[in-house]
Amino acid sequence: MRSITRAGLRAIGLLAATGALCAAATVPAMADEPGTTWQPELSEGTGNGVVVSPDGARFDRSTAFGAPADEGDTESSADPAEVVPTGLLTLAPRTLDTPTREVDSRLVADTPPGSTASVDVRGKRAGGGWTEWIPAQDSRTELPEAVTEVQGRLVLTATGAADPTVRELTLTATPGSGAESEPVTEAAPRSYSVFATREGLVGGTTANGHKIVNRDRFVALPSRRALSANGKTDYSVKVCAPNGRCAIAPVWDIGPWNTKDDYWNPSSQREMWKDLPQGVPQAAAARNGHNGGKDQFGRRVANPAGIDLGDGIFWDVLGLKDNSQVRVDYLWTGSQRLSAIRTEGTPDIQILARPEAGAESVGIAVDATEVPVQCTSGAFVRIGDGQYLPATAFTGLPGDVPACDAAAPSEPSPAAPTAPDASAAPSAPGTPAAPPAPDTSAAPAVPDASAAAGGSPAQIPAVPTAPSGATPSSPAPSSPAPSAPSAPSAPSAPSTATGPGAGAPAAGGATAGTRSPGPTTATTPATGVPTGDNQAARVTPGSAQRAPSGTS
Repeated sequence: MRSITRAGLRAIGLLAATGALCAAATVPAMADEPGTTWQPELSEGTGNGVVVSPDGARFDRSTAFGAPADEGDTESSADPAEVVPTGLLTLAPRTLDTPTREVDSRLVADTPPGSTASVDVRGKRAGGGWTEWIPAQDSRTELPEAVTEVQGRLVLTATGAADPTVRELTLTATPGSGAESEPVTEAAPRSYSVFATREGLVGGTTANGHKIVNRDRFVALPSRRALSANGKTDYSVKVCAPNGRCAIAPVWDIGPWNTKDDYWNPSSQREMWKDLPQGVPQAAAARNGHNGGKDQFGRRVANPAGIDLGDGIFWDVLGLKDNSQVRVDYLWTGSQRLSAIRTEGTPDIQILARPEAGAESVGIAVDATEVPVQCTSGAFVRIGDGQYLPATAFTGLPGDVPACDAAAPSEPSPAAPTAPDASAAPSAPGTPAAPPAPDTSAAPAVPDASAAAGGSPAQIPAVPTAPSGATPSSPAPSSPAPSAPSAPSAPSAPSTATGPGAGAPAAGGATAGTRSPGPTTATTPATGVPTGDNQAARVTPGSAQRAPSGTS
């Protein structure tokens, strides 16, 4: 079981809802359809769970990943999910002569009973970033905007005795009726306060095939739509803890809990749970009774997690000691200019509190991630309020980046947030038009209510107050933060950690036990669903390791 576990929950999302399934051995060739038609070379694809031979792309059980049945957690063992071994093969992109928003995909495939073969498609935006992966529906994929570069990804699953094989894929891009996308207007990425858990699982394999190492630095989100390929950083997030420390890291895994819950998208665009407000993970809503308190696999949700953090992010960078509410910027969703960084052989680079050499560190950016470029201050680039990187860290900067002094007047004042009251969130849950102002609802005044695994006694720590740096727009801590959190006076291992990678964090601190009940958060009157900034409402104790989604 463990050999195909983790991805962990991850990628069962890669199963049926991936759209056009091949039920027959052969699909007829494409008719005379207008547009650009091509057949990606399967042998040039990359991924895990799929091997390519002269016969085509065949599902490979030895490297497939999947969502295992629950292994006994007391709160999530009911109605365990069936394992769905899954493989992904990302194909070479295609540059088009004419912009398109619609791509047709036709497979020639053998899909024995219990197996599926389908296609995801994405396009490169005018600003240089990729759209999310969109599963084909009835062989058609509609992209969110006109693009001139398209890429396909095969998704193979098998629960039966025989394996699927794709022999040929044909893609056709239909020319758009108008010009390419409108000129890009800079807008901040979507940003929400969500509950974070620690992934752990050292030695396991993520949904994109990455082998998890000690103190790893990546995150997991509960949808494959924003899953980066192994070693790639197409989809990255900025995660900021209540203490003001931030990390920019790639999305390399799927989870926690759900696998088709792209909660950062507008409700109408979500793959599942379209009845929930934008910004509310289904796991958080389940804690308030949504779907009978269960996830998409029928398991009882034990905590409201909307993101999993690799141990290095959780302990070493953010300095978390237990599950926590965090602020997440989903960087691919905005139209701010992003530029890739290089770390000259090191895993990451320190984010500085001021534009000067030797300034204290307030976080890190993982190598090759693309970070927001706001303005320049001498030899430094500002990537957020109180967050700077040296200009030499970038592989290349846009030629028209303004000086920070010139850019300052147009920035929102952190002293005057437009919507500080979380109760107002449901009325306007959409994409923020500007970098988020400090949001007191994101602070841990609403406790994360994490408890030690196995129901061991827990100490009740003092509930911290919200620092001004609780959001990415004001990340600087109230006091200088070292490059890694200092060792605590009680260096015991997180009592909730089990399995590989558990143990006392060298720089993460002793575990904090169950938090005392905090104030109840605002909810949507009709559904009792927590607002986008308050997913920790009415939370009962959960695990400080990864959300118990059956992945360890």
